[in-house]
Amino acid sequence: MPAIVVVGIQWGDEGKGKVVDFVAEESDVVVRHQGGNNAGHTVWVEGIKHILHLLPTGVIRRKTCAIGSGVVVDPRVLLSEIEECRAKGIELHPGNLKISRNCHAIFPYHIRIDTLLEKRRGSSAIGTTSRGIGPAYRDKIDRVGIRLGDLATPARFEARLREHLGYINDFLTSFYKEPAIPFEEIYEPYREHGKRIEPFLADVPKFLSEASDLGRKILFEGAQGALLDVDAGTFPYVTSSNTGTGGACTGAGFPPQRINGCLGIVKAYTTRVGAGPFPTELEGEAADRIRNAGPAGEFGATTGRPRRCGWFDGPLVKRTVMVNGASCLAVTRLDVLSEFDSIPIAVKYRIGGEVTEIAPEDLTVLSEVEVVYEELPGWKVDISKVKRWEDLPSQAQGYIRRIEDISGARVVLISVGPNRDETILRAPSVFGAFQDGR
Repeated sequence: MPAIVVVGIQWGDEGKGKVVDFVAEESDVVVRHQGGNNAGHTVWVEGIKHILHLLPTGVIRRKTCAIGSGVVVDPRVLLSEIEECRAKGIELHPGNLKISRNCHAIFPYHIRIDTLLEKRRGSSAIGTTSRGIGPAYRDKIDRVGIRLGDLATPARFEARLREHLGYINDFLTSFYKEPAIPFEEIYEPYREHGKRIEPFLADVPKFLSEASDLGRKILFEGAQGALLDVDAGTFPYVTSSNTGTGGACTGAGFPPQRINGCLGIVKAYTTRVGAGPFPTELEGEAADRIRNAGPAGEFGATTGRPRRCGWFDGPLVKRTVMVNGASCLAVTRLDVLSEFDSIPIAVKYRIGGEVTEIAPEDLTVLSEVEVVYEELPGWKVDISKVKRWEDLPSQAQGYIRRIEDISGARVVLISVGPNRDETILRAPSVFGAFQDGR
């Protein structure tokens, strides 16, 4: 019953899409368990760029895929992605795509409220993508949300929408002085969306349990990084769901004792989108050199926003490795650092008169830390065509080993370029790295 969870160990955008695509080759089932279309996974295959926002990355490998109830789904985006995949020759049908009927749906009023709330925050804005994610999760927690299974049942959908939309319109008109949303504007199109989605609806926990019983290899992927976890992240500058290892259990209905381990994904440096503390953040030329490197650079796949860039932050990674139980790591974008003569790496924080090797949990303290760096030598050669660990420059090997020392996790996979084949595997297989206990 092999199963592993892929977790971004930083603030997201670590290259989970490419890593999941790579590991999906040896997987049987790929599962998305949290988030919504507020994040994009980018995968390059033979020079063709694939961007996915809701569908599991395993669809590109033609694997059986599932979307768990921890995901909030914008039906328009989901249906559009299914059609985009079909246009590329990736046929999706109820046999290879299972969507939990308990996924909560995102509606236009969620998006409108998301935008209004962010505008109201002003200088304290969180930096949401304005995709309606937070308001949809809030409806879920308030127990008033509408689920995909409701969309597929017209009478139930009508009753729940009428009741909830009345509350939403009271909120929009009285608090924000915004116009009300007509019932028909949502009911008619979303009833049709429900009809198109209904064939894909399934009992995902039952499907995964049966797959596990048969010994199928199951790969879980999230949407955002661990530092954006609503509980364990840099609150309030976080997303609205649990992005870590535990989120795979609750978001997919899969028992923790059946999970073999967590594969953490880290960039060879650090980036983040949106507001919040960033101890190793760079400004000026060094940040621009990182941001503009590679075919895509450091710009959001969903929003196109330029990402904030900084050096690798060891204390933050050490915390998220600890919280998520990541015994193995994949390091991405190592090639981006090839042009630097030397590379600083954060190894400790100085807080007042004390030195710590692990990031503090308190956001205020994190905002005030003094970073202690080590300077490591650069390698100054193109490594994008390197296929074996032994062929990496000794300085690049030393950089990876330092990440292992700081994090306490073994680096089993290294990405040296955006394409599938620009990857170095340091174990016979990724699943094997967990099963053999190493």
